[in-house]
Amino acid sequence: MARYESTIKQIPFPVESVYSKLSDLNNLQVIKERINDPLIQQQIPDDKRDQIRDVIDKMEFSADSVSCDAGMVGTVSVEIVEREENKCVKFQSMSSPVAFTCWAQVLPTSDNSSKMKLTVDADLNFFMKQMLDKPLKNGIEKMADMLAMIPYN
Repeated sequence: MARYESTIKQIPFPVESVYSKLSDLNNLQVIKERINDPLIQQQIPDDKRDQIRDVIDKMEFSADSVSCDAGMVGTVSVEIVEREENKCVKFQSMSSPVAFTCWAQVLPTSDNSSKMKLTVDADLNFFMKQMLDKPLKNGIEKMADMLAMIPYN
């Protein structure tokens, strides 16, 4: 099992707002709307923008799951398996070439702000870890950055 953790992200919204949005995946549809935001576009390398936009456009959301057509690897689906109010939302892969668990931890830093960290445990053999180590480290960080930019009001 390989573990990947994002850096801690500051979010200028109360922990209750952040948890409420992350614990109902329908709320993350805002990602589809925000992909064209200039601030987000600046963080995506030019040669990856169309590819990332295509993936996000194909995402499907429900309250408890999100799935996406990921090209050659097929459909990747993630489902919420645990909620701890105003603290943590835990996800598990349901359909994925690699089994993984991911959780978003949120903590208050004041009445009007929070901090968040993402962690992923992935079931990778030695060869897969060598191939996927850097992309997974970068991916978890970019996902945390994107979640930190969502309007939680």
